[in-house]
Amino acid sequence: MSNYFAGLDWASKTHALCVIDERGGVVERFDIDHNAAGLTELRRRMRRFGSPPVAIERPSGLLVDTLVDADFTVVPIHPNAVKASRPRYRSHGGKSDASDAYVLADLLRTDGHRFKALTPQSDEIRALRALVRGRDDLVATRVHLANQLRTLLESFWPGAAAVFADIDSPIALAFIERYPTPESASRLGPKRMAAFCAQHAYCGRRSPDDLLARLQEAPSAVSAETEMEAKGELARCVARTLTRLVEQLRLLSSRIEHLVASLDDGRILMSFPRAGRICAAQILAELGSVRERFATDAQLAAEAGVAPVTYESGKSKAVTFRWACNHRLRAAITCLADNSRHVNAWAAHVYANARARGCDHPHAIRILARAWLRVIWRAWTDRKTYDPMQHRAAQLLLKAAGG
Repeated sequence: MSNYFAGLDWASKTHALCVIDERGGVVERFDIDHNAAGLTELRRRMRRFGSPPVAIERPSGLLVDTLVDADFTVVPIHPNAVKASRPRYRSHGGKSDASDAYVLADLLRTDGHRFKALTPQSDEIRALRALVRGRDDLVATRVHLANQLRTLLESFWPGAAAVFADIDSPIALAFIERYPTPESASRLGPKRMAAFCAQHAYCGRRSPDDLLARLQEAPSAVSAETEMEAKGELARCVARTLTRLVEQLRLLSSRIEHLVASLDDGRILMSFPRAGRICAAQILAELGSVRERFATDAQLAAEAGVAPVTYESGKSKAVTFRWACNHRLRAAITCLADNSRHVNAWAAHVYANARARGCDHPHAIRILARAWLRVIWRAWTDRKTYDPMQHRAAQLLLKAAGG
């Protein structure tokens, strides 16, 4: 066991590091730049103290990868724990990178047994996580651009935003690029609309006449011709950007679907009702492949933010929403729960009971997600796909319904 402990307060350009001995005395402080030379210097100076464990608030990133690759033990400590510990070291409430580095090192010295060292995920999981998180961020960008485009169109050409159901669908974007202003669509009739729909493989949900009616029933904006042309050019620019983004998202989603289906853990998660490939990939990207991270399903539920937080003191007791959690995992697991209730009788029963007790929809979905996590944790731990015949609660419900 090392006689030294290190704390690393990371930043975008420089990082503060503090090394202390087993009595809490500072033996070295230094800052390193976030570049190749700085990271090399970090490893060299750390080696002078053997291989001391390093406490850090951020559990991922290039800095963490560098330390793990150099065989240092990295111990993530949640920022909330660091924040709550600062009054132990100073009463004035001040904060600096150097002082936080010391707090991290000393927490590792005194409470290291309370924190788990970071266990590197497999290369496949790291690749999947990068793809999934990148896709999620691009989806958020797509939503932002779609909202921007809709707002722009409603200011001068509302019909173009109403003619097709989804403004960021390929055919809606092609329509806006072809007809960016009311003037450009002035000669658009049923035959031309039918030809346009055929050219872009429209699903045919609505007839050309219905689409034209939607276009013509929308209110007309009153704008000067010059302003309308300028806004039309801007709408065409946003539509082209969205078209490219939607296509890249399609390709990225296809790659994610292929990767998650090739992984054993991916097939386990895909076996759950209405999990799908993208949702299963989102869950697996955050769940990982290291079983030791979650010794119980309760720990997984807390990480996923579907278990409430209880505050109890004396005669007072309060149960509140859990804010500190893995928000990406919560979004993915609640998505699975919401989808599952439409095809799975047990899930529908759990959800209906929660609503009957007065829970609103989001609360009921979190309750269902918590119930699913017990099953998911067991299947993930045992490395077995979901088998409805082994799901005792679901089987009891079926027997009761049959009786």
